[in-house]
Amino acid sequence: MYLLRCINNSLYCGVSNDLDKRLRQHNGEIAGGAKYTRANGPCVLAYQEQVKDRSTALKRECEIKSMTRDEKLTLL
Repeated sequence: MYLLRCINNSLYCGVSNDLDKRLRQHNGEIAGGAKYTRANGPCVLAYQEQVKDRSTALKRECEIKSMTRDEKLTLL
């Protein structure tokens, strides 16, 4: 689970098992990545959590997405 800080200072939350590759996708270096981050890139890794499995990662992603911006900034 990770949080990216985009060029417009927004935060983007996601899940990946290959974070380096995923960040390159988000920044448009290789195919893939979210449309939002490609449009608001470049993005830098601001926070990451390692969890035991994908299910746990998706639950944590949901928790973080429901946080306010201030709560996310406190997490960083």
